[in-house]
Amino acid sequence: MSFRTIEWRDDKVVMIDQTRLPGEEVYNEYGDFKGVAEAIRGMIIRGAPAIGVAAAMGVALGSREIIADTHESFYQQLSNVCDILARTRPTAVNLFWAIERMKRVAEANRDKDLNSIRAILKAEAISIEQEDLQICRAIGKNGAALIKEGATILTHCNAGGLATAGYGTALGVIRAAHEAGKNIKVFADETRPWLQGARLTAWELMKDRIPVTLIADNMAGYFMKKGEISCCVVGADRIAANGDTANKIGTYSVAVLARENGIPFYVAAPISTLDLSLASGDAIPIEERHSREVTHLQGLPIAPEGIQVRNPAFDVTPAKYITGIITEKGVVRGDYERELKRLVGQ
Repeated sequence: MSFRTIEWRDDKVVMIDQTRLPGEEVYNEYGDFKGVAEAIRGMIIRGAPAIGVAAAMGVALGSREIIADTHESFYQQLSNVCDILARTRPTAVNLFWAIERMKRVAEANRDKDLNSIRAILKAEAISIEQEDLQICRAIGKNGAALIKEGATILTHCNAGGLATAGYGTALGVIRAAHEAGKNIKVFADETRPWLQGARLTAWELMKDRIPVTLIADNMAGYFMKKGEISCCVVGADRIAANGDTANKIGTYSVAVLARENGIPFYVAAPISTLDLSLASGDAIPIEERHSREVTHLQGLPIAPEGIQVRNPAFDVTPAKYITGIITEKGVVRGDYERELKRLVGQ
């Protein structure tokens, strides 16, 4: 990759500032966990897998900030660090998955001295980052087999290297197909209101010299009906036990249009995005964000002052609209409730 989304460097967390793309490629350094929490909340880093990595690194940073004479005090303060990070964004399950993993590692090493525990947490956070890179490449390989020669792929939001530790989930599938020599093209939805497709997906694919065409969100149906889109590949922020999938707002509309036009609709996500504790997508918490994200563009008002606004950041695509879920362990189709459990060994 020609950029790094997030890494641990010189005992600081370094992230590319995604709010400043594509105009500026700026990297921010964070030496404290509250800074990482604000970066997650403020969309400096976004995308479920990347949020998970950031949360893990935030826990590791937080452990280094704790001043404690006893293990009891240390673990009480570490719990507070985890709680603050867990409150940043409610929908992406990878956030909670990573925090719980860090908690388990801390608990498993209670017999160690505090400095050793801090070092172990740092190593675990770095491992989560490295594992994510490998997982995304496996997702890409599994998904590339579904992409036909000469396909034109529609993607929504950004599920690329910027949404992960690198390489991407949905864009990992696209990258792997491109690397395999398939003559593919991409349509990228702009993805209002944060414009992740316009600002981030287009930027990534152009850097990789993968042919990409930017379209407004409400153009997808037009191009589908004209026969110009072969398949859709999107990412996910949480997948319920029945296969219902939460992803960036607008994904549901794309899935319905794809079904109407007989176009395969794939979700690409790591196993860590599964939340089998939820029976269906109805139980997935949906984050609602500030109205200013809708009423303003780059700080300029584009709507009447005082207008009422709703701004859900995600919607849920029912499993019946999903052709397949692409994971690092393979592609799941059909009876998602049974197949997802099989995938995780339940």
